Amino acid sequence: MKKLFLSFYQLSFAILVLSGCNKSTTEPEFFVNEDAATFAEIGSLDIGDVGAAEISTYDPLTKRLFVVNNGTVNKIDVIDFVNPANMKVIGSISMTAYGGAVNSLSVSNGKLAAAIEAVNKQENGKVVIFNTSDYKEVKIISVGALPDMITYSPDGRFIITANEGEPDATYKNDPLGTISIISVNDNYSVTTLDFASFASQQASLSAKGFRIFGLNASFAQDIEPEYVTVSDDSKTAWVTLQENNAIAKLNLETKTITSILPLGFKDYDNDENAVDISDKDNAMALNRWKVKGMYQPDAISVVENGGIPYLFTANEGDAREYTAFAEIKRVSALKLDATAFPDATFKTDAKAGRLNVTTTLGDTDGDGDYDQLYSLGARSFSVWNGNDGALVFDSKKELDTKVMAANLYDDARSDDKSVEPEGIATGTVGKTKVAFVGMERVDAVAVYDISDPKNPKFLQLLKSGDAPEGVLFISAKNSPTQKSLLVVSSENDGVVKVYQPKTL
Repeated sequence: MKKLFLSFYQLSFAILVLSGCNKSTTEPEFFVNEDAATFAEIGSLDIGDVGAAEISTYDPLTKRLFVVNNGTVNKIDVIDFVNPANMKVIGSISMTAYGGAVNSLSVSNGKLAAAIEAVNKQENGKVVIFNTSDYKEVKIISVGALPDMITYSPDGRFIITANEGEPDATYKNDPLGTISIISVNDNYSVTTLDFASFASQQASLSAKGFRIFGLNASFAQDIEPEYVTVSDDSKTAWVTLQENNAIAKLNLETKTITSILPLGFKDYDNDENAVDISDKDNAMALNRWKVKGMYQPDAISVVENGGIPYLFTANEGDAREYTAFAEIKRVSALKLDATAFPDATFKTDAKAGRLNVTTTLGDTDGDGDYDQLYSLGARSFSVWNGNDGALVFDSKKELDTKVMAANLYDDARSDDKSVEPEGIATGTVGKTKVAFVGMERVDAVAVYDISDPKNPKFLQLLKSGDAPEGVLFISAKNSPTQKSLLVVSSENDGVVKVYQPKTL
């Protein structure tokens, strides 16, 4: 009995000691009570002109901002970000030795990953890894043609690139659109995936709004991956296929593309989705039109809520415009079906005549005229169920409405893609989940409360530099100011702006 008692006592004591150790070494969650509706500019830095500030990424270890600069020379500028109100360029990393332009950047564990296209964009590009401390090269990895976006997985184990694989101007050299998955801990080994295995699904995918339409292009050649987001557990990735109007879903552990999620079309023939489609009507008027929009998202970000991955997309829209093949025309240049469009004035400049639409869709009965019209993008941001691709929210006409109210709307873009939502980032500000939507053509960022992903609420509009491309959120935990920060880099004026909310 005595021996049994001592064993029980010793076991209980050990449990208490271990519990105490765990309690003493567990750090409390970092929290700053901030008001997500009060972001204001606190710093600005001009690093060049057109092409000089496309994408930014932040390294919390060195407190440095790394910014794509494809202005006069291709390089990555390094910015001292210790004090965001007084940013300074402290160095640069030349891209001359690696090929063409650098398109995207991402940082994890003191390593900077850069996606670099080849001088001949149809050839395979590179991912180059650098130390964030001394900028020394760590590794060069070959990936697919035209790596357009790069990101680390949250756990730092993977680097994923969306390799757009654009054709040349003649459309005679059209490389495969691919996705590369790089295993960081396996000496940066790379697996590059294409979409050939989905070719048999083309008919069923197209019926749901998926597009395959390149000149003499195979299924795999025609797909153009654009932007990547990764789940919190680093097991799943989603990649926008912008020109194809879809999202691809990946299993990172098995390194496979598991599905293509077509996005369908947005109907502008209702009050909630009313649009301004003329740049010659001398008005900023949102009206119903017998036109649809292809969502065609650029940036994407995943937010998990209640066990469901919600995909937030900026529905920019994009057209293929090459010497050998250009898909868009103005409505005034098209032959319209008289039954579908009985109004003889519909094609005038003051109405729908100026609107740019694709010529690859709309002749539903094959008789040579257009029974439906499909414009580029959706002039909105959307939320999709990441499991099945179902649309759960669209901002409808709200971005246009808010921008018009702020007197920032560019009526000259009404005939094309309006405010042109391009960048999107999500994060937590205080207790509030927030989305930031960068709008390229109105030089502004919309801020939304996304605590309920099915019902985002508009908070504020921030004025940015010219043509915001990069939208980067830095959490208070990683921020040099210990407050949440929004970094917006703009490609037309080379300006990097930083915004910070008020604390409560």
